[in-house]
Order: sequence, then structure tokens, then C-alpha cells
Amino acid sequence: MRLGELEFYILNDGLFRLDGGAMFGVIPRPMWERVAPPDDRNRITLAMNSLLIRAAGKWLLVETGAGDKWDAKRRDIYAFEGRGLPQQLAERGVRPEQIDIVVNTHLHFDHCGGNTQMVSGKPAPAFPNARYIVQRGEFEHARRPTERDRASYFPENFEPIAASGQWELIDDEREIAPGVELLLAPGHTKEMMIVRLSGGGQSAVFLADLVPTTAHIPDPWIMGFDLYPLTTLENKKKWLPEIARQGWLALFGHDRVVPAARLDLQSAERGEKITAVPVALE
Repeated sequence: MRLGELEFYILNDGLFRLDGGAMFGVIPRPMWERVAPPDDRNRITLAMNSLLIRAAGKWLLVETGAGDKWDAKRRDIYAFEGRGLPQQLAERGVRPEQIDIVVNTHLHFDHCGGNTQMVSGKPAPAFPNARYIVQRGEFEHARRPTERDRASYFPENFEPIAASGQWELIDDEREIAPGVELLLAPGHTKEMMIVRLSGGGQSAVFLADLVPTTAHIPDPWIMGFDLYPLTTLENKKKWLPEIARQGWLALFGHDRVVPAARLDLQSAERGEKITAVPVALE
């Protein structure tokens, strides 16, 4: 899709599965299973969506999926399917060394696992010429996670980037290329970011894990994984009505069926449940 001079593609690193109860927090299973049917291990299937952006002559990649550095135990737990990101980049004629900037909205394994790849038996940066951008607080937390979220952080996804000197740790919101803004939207983690793309009088917002799928649009449908669920609630109330009123495109990081949608303005103005109208991107 083009937004003025800015162009972007929705890519993905394949599918994986997470516990349905954890994905929907306090929402009872009889309600969430209607929109996300679980398997016999109570897991629902999710995508790992990324954005490939062309802005001002640079290639930017937002999120890198889970990568492929997995042992048999974790492959069984998460049921990874496909490894689509490298192939999809190649299909668009983009080589790893051409990526100028990699953005991780946060450092959970399903958003940054493709930051690195195995080279001679050791993890090394997958994008050798890129600046990798994340919030400083998120990086520091990833190095010292709590017992509650330790299972989401794997040093092999971010420490090789530190060793190569490729991290750009930021402490604020900023525009990193014309029309590409990194905005703080905490809740899932303390310093998670979302990404707003703008150009030609239009905008799109990549919601990361603030609203991971269209099923999470209703205010109380918040993941059990979120460290600060009431902060998530505040940010959903801030961003979703704004996206609907402005007519921006909403981009979802984990929806395997509807990665992009318009949010219904009339329902937002009436204070009702905001509904998503899928948008097909070519």
C-alpha cells in the first residue's frame, strides 16, 4: 500500500500457537472460543506479522517474527509453522544486507526472534547493515526479566545485536524516517511501542500487542500476558476511537485472517463496541 511517497507491505514469519486463556485474560472461554477456536491443548493459532517499509530511499522492517533458532521442545510447545519472513523479503527483491533499520516494538521472542540467525553454530545479526531500534527501558528489562515474563525473552535474539554495536536504544517517541513514527503505548510491557505511518494525507497504525488481533478490539479483551493491563485499557481507549475517527488503517500484529482493517467510525462515536472492516492489500 502507498501512503504518498511511503510504501509498505505486510509480511509474516509464519504461524504459531499460544494458550487461548492467556491470550484473552479475564474473558471466559465460552466467549473467546467463538472467535478463536482452540486446539486440543487449548492453544489458538496466531500470525507473526511484520511491516516492510520503503521510505526516503531506505528499507525499514518492523518486527522480525520468531526466527528459526528453536529446539524440539519449544517447537512442540509453540507449534511453529513456516518461516516466511526471509522468503517474503526475497520475493520482493530485498536482501538482508539492504535493510537499513529494524524496529522491535518490544523484545518478546515472537517479535524479535528473526533479529538473529545461526552462523557457524552461533547467533549473529540477520541484518548486518541495519540499525536495530528499541526502547532503552525495554532492552534493560529484557536483560533482567521477572519470573512472570522470563519465558518471553531469549538473549540470543538481542545480545548478538549488542555485541555487534547495532542497537540504537531510544528513550522517547520519534520519527525515524519521513512518515514513520515510533510512539509509546505501554501496557503489554512498560515501554512497548506502536508504529504510525503517514503520507499523502493518510495514515496507518501498527498496533503491535496493544491490540494483537481484531478479536482484542473490545476494551476488556486484554491479554493475560500484559504486565500492566489497566494501562493497556487506557491506551486502547485512547487509540482505537482516534483511529476510527481519523479513518486510519489499523494493522494487527498477530491476526492471521485480518492483518489490516478500518475501524467503524459510527460505533466509536456512539461509544459502542468498535468493529473492524477488513481491508485487502495487494
